Amino acid sequence: MAEKPVWEQIGTSFVQHYYLQFDTNRANLADIYTDSSCLTWEGQGFQGKAAIMGKLSSLPFKTIEHSITAQDHQPTPDSCVLSMVVGQLKADEDPVMGFHQMFLLKNIDNKWVCTNDVFRLALHNFGQ
Repeated sequence: MAEKPVWEQIGTSFVQHYYLQFDTNRANLADIYTDSSCLTWEGQGFQGKAAIMGKLSSLPFKTIEHSITAQDHQPTPDSCVLSMVVGQLKADEDPVMGFHQMFLLKNIDNKWVCTNDVFRLALHNFGQ
């Protein structure tokens, strides 16, 4: 079996790390963002590590568990990695919900960081 391309290895490793940290200790995610990183969470924008971590730490659930259904990774012309994740999450006693998340990863000073992060629950036919 052929080895995965390097961008798939980077993306897959990042996704595994991200959701492990998100599910166990969200404060550890501060290491993956920079002061110029952007997060769009359900249509609401945040820029910079402090704003992003403020949003993530303010999420109202006590426990969460992500289950990844699929992930796709692509190299970009400027040597970044674009990652798209589809899965389900279970927060506290809420029903299981689908979600989509996209990450743009960039190598800065020999460390892969998330410059862009877009998250949406996969809810259909709910309020407008």
